[in-house]
Amino acid sequence: MSQEIMSYDVVIVGAGPAGLAAAIKLKQLSSNISVCVIEKGSEVGAHILSGAVIEPRALNELLPNWQQQASPLKVPVTEDRFLFLSKDKAWTVPNFMLPSTMKNHGNTIASLGLVCKWLAEHAIALGVEIYPGFAANAVLFGDEGRVMGVVTGDMGVDKNGNSKATFTPGVALHAKYTLFAEGCRGYLAEQLMKQFGLRQLCDPQTYGLGIKELWHVEASLHHPGLVQHTAGWPLDNSVYGGSFIYHLDQQKVAVGFVVGLDYRNPYLDPFMEMQRFKTHPAIAPLFAGAKRLEYGARALNEGGLQSIPKLVFPGGALIGCAAGFLNVAKIKGSHNAMKSGMLAAEAIVSALKKNNEGKVLLDAYPALLEQSWVYDELKISRNFRSYFRYGLWGGTVLGGLDLKLFKGKLPWTLHHSRTDRNSLMLAKNAKPIAYPKADGKLTFDKMSSVYLASTQYDENQPCHLKLRSVGKELTVNYAQYASPEQRYCPAGVYEINMVDNKPSLHINAANCVHCKTCDIKDPANTIRWTVPEGGSGPNYSEM
Repeated sequence: MSQEIMSYDVVIVGAGPAGLAAAIKLKQLSSNISVCVIEKGSEVGAHILSGAVIEPRALNELLPNWQQQASPLKVPVTEDRFLFLSKDKAWTVPNFMLPSTMKNHGNTIASLGLVCKWLAEHAIALGVEIYPGFAANAVLFGDEGRVMGVVTGDMGVDKNGNSKATFTPGVALHAKYTLFAEGCRGYLAEQLMKQFGLRQLCDPQTYGLGIKELWHVEASLHHPGLVQHTAGWPLDNSVYGGSFIYHLDQQKVAVGFVVGLDYRNPYLDPFMEMQRFKTHPAIAPLFAGAKRLEYGARALNEGGLQSIPKLVFPGGALIGCAAGFLNVAKIKGSHNAMKSGMLAAEAIVSALKKNNEGKVLLDAYPALLEQSWVYDELKISRNFRSYFRYGLWGGTVLGGLDLKLFKGKLPWTLHHSRTDRNSLMLAKNAKPIAYPKADGKLTFDKMSSVYLASTQYDENQPCHLKLRSVGKELTVNYAQYASPEQRYCPAGVYEINMVDNKPSLHINAANCVHCKTCDIKDPANTIRWTVPEGGSGPNYSEM
């Protein structure tokens, strides 16, 4: 079959908050601009996972009357709590001691997936074309190396690469400008960073893995608007991380646990740390008589201002978490992601006025960003994550003093010197961690959890988890690090099986929830996450 070509002024890869905000802003600024958004999830929101406490600053600018509309932003924050946990005790930090970044008055608790569905409705009403179920798997380049769009993946290909009866070739989407809003560790965004050397002048990105469960709790234990965070147990002093518990409406509570992926012990299992966390005496009572509804996981950027790459290249730009605008000190990024998309839209409209063929580099975008509140808040918080190289207590004291007393105005900037994959110690030097078995009521195993992520794949499609160098998964990962992919993956994708008394890596690709942790943490740098057939992966409904 011949490949179909569709042409637009702007193509946006990813229907998350950044991509949808960019699409809406483009149409607000110029109704004549043709805009297409493609989304690899089966529907908008299917691959969106966040806490989420949403700061409405960008939304107020994009849709000033949103509060008068029927939106999913229904639960204003009513109370902040922050606890330090030991194994058996909990200490509440008085609110007056918390920096302003940890205070959520004026923010709203919501499902970011539902927010994206709602934003998509606004975009469509303005004339934006949105196509879920189409995964961009290649960048199109023009004769001069300029990005001229993307190609979606072929559909109906079997695991051996042969065309099935249902085969449909991918679509070439041509654009004057292409915005990459794929979220953290975007597949094409990572390729573009290498192609154009976008990371040459910034620090390596550092990441966290966020694991989330949605629960329905007893009415007497439900406090709509309550935002609670914890630090400490079950993680030791050397591991960055902590929990969140957000009370939504309808007796629903979002419970999550984040582990910094620069941890050193290859035996650490972030999923099991989250399960242990729920057993703490100060936490477990919330789940009495409760029911777990959904499960998911996602990597998040934690590098901050120092790790943001160059944002523009001929023919396009990186926006949202594909670039890394999460404010770790706030534990929030959707407002920054939206604002980055809005500023990129402004730059595109200005550039098209200068040259309607899209030949102008979008330099106005990073210039606008540096003048915006996004840059200001990331600059204030720039050292927060780096302070935790001195451990939990050192990081808490130094980060708290920096934000609370000095408002981020201290004259130094701490830098990230290595990637997360290079942070693991050898297994022979590490202490194995004994995790308790799941009880099926409060704590669970990975397989029963993945079931609640509603993952869906055509089993007869090519495996999207590939090995760059076959053999390193054994000579490096197994022999030196005790195959940490068995533990850092929150979906049980990777297993070591003994075949004829020899180890062999088995990849359960149908379990994958697209968290991208394997692409980040694999010490041999051999596991490569690629996009599967469009519509594959998790199908979150309210994450």
